[in-house]
Amino acid sequence: MKAVVYKGPREVAVEDVKDPVIEDPTDVLVRITSTAICGSDLHMYEGRTDAEPGITFGHENMGIVEEVGQGVTRVGTGDRVVLPFNVACGFCDNCRAGKSAFCLTVNEPGTAGGAYGYVGMGPYGGGQAEHLRVPFADYNCVPLPPGDEYEKDFAMLADIFPTGYHATELAGVQPGETVAVYGAGPVGIMAAYSARLKGASRIFVVDHVPNRLDLAHDLGAEPINFDDGDPVEQITDALDGYGTDRGVDAVGYQATAADGEEQPATVLNQLVGTVRHTGGIGVVGLYLPSDPGAPDEHSAKGELLVKMGRLFEKGQSIGTGQADAKRYAHRLRDLIIAGRAEPGFVVSQELPLKDAPDAYDRFDRREEGYSKVVLHPGMG
Repeated sequence: MKAVVYKGPREVAVEDVKDPVIEDPTDVLVRITSTAICGSDLHMYEGRTDAEPGITFGHENMGIVEEVGQGVTRVGTGDRVVLPFNVACGFCDNCRAGKSAFCLTVNEPGTAGGAYGYVGMGPYGGGQAEHLRVPFADYNCVPLPPGDEYEKDFAMLADIFPTGYHATELAGVQPGETVAVYGAGPVGIMAAYSARLKGASRIFVVDHVPNRLDLAHDLGAEPINFDDGDPVEQITDALDGYGTDRGVDAVGYQATAADGEEQPATVLNQLVGTVRHTGGIGVVGLYLPSDPGAPDEHSAKGELLVKMGRLFEKGQSIGTGQADAKRYAHRLRDLIIAGRAEPGFVVSQELPLKDAPDAYDRFDRREEGYSKVVLHPGMG
């Protein structure tokens, strides 16, 4: 089959790879109809992880079930499903607690959590391909209505919509509160969108890419361009010197200052400054324990200089970690079906799989029109 294969820093290719097969009775094989490029994929694409050449990318996947293992009871051939990016067993302590991002079964002992097509997240192929093997399918497949309605919206259930929602849960967003979201990429936009769904009174979105800030404005948030000055001051001035109730980090360890200098802890520290005393911070921007391209030796080991004293002094709470996507996917799916949520508005390009190398390059350069790309393996 054709798949997007990592070749080295800033190089991917669509190549023939071995077809997946049923390996365990609880597996299914899915023909991929939609698979999105994620900002997290760029960390691998840019050579900023320990990913080795040969890995098949793609953790935002949906499609049609084509083959079913003998131990699968709830999923059948022909079912349309979306696959939240957590590969999880459904029965370990963490899965039973709703922490599917930290499954204790699907990865090496001592390493919690698995994902499709991502470095360090287990031996699972990615779905930027024509077919995908899905383990523990009764748990990992989220059923969808048949047909092709809501394709873009449902594709966002694989990662960015539940991740954005998870950010607001980590931060503790409640109706009527004020929220600051740092990062206007797809996850940041989904965090702002989720805050709006939850009834936040004012939402600030911080970035410096004009088309991303325009998208934030279009969904009713207040854009803050950090090229125009300290975003902490801009937001607190807008609130008459008072910080926001909640804050979200949707940037992660490749954060930069206005001059373009990489400062891995800058968003964390800006959020400590932005959020009021006793407020909450949700961190879904990716942070890794190993970064080959880090700007200094400590950041290379995931050791960041965070203003812990100020965070403690302000009595702030902070929640971190990859999203437990399956914890939210069914409810968010039902919001889409009911017409209450339309996350597909963030999709800027729909392209055939063969265009993936060009799409990665354009997305990596933050080119307008490539903020969220969905690939369709069946598209000509």
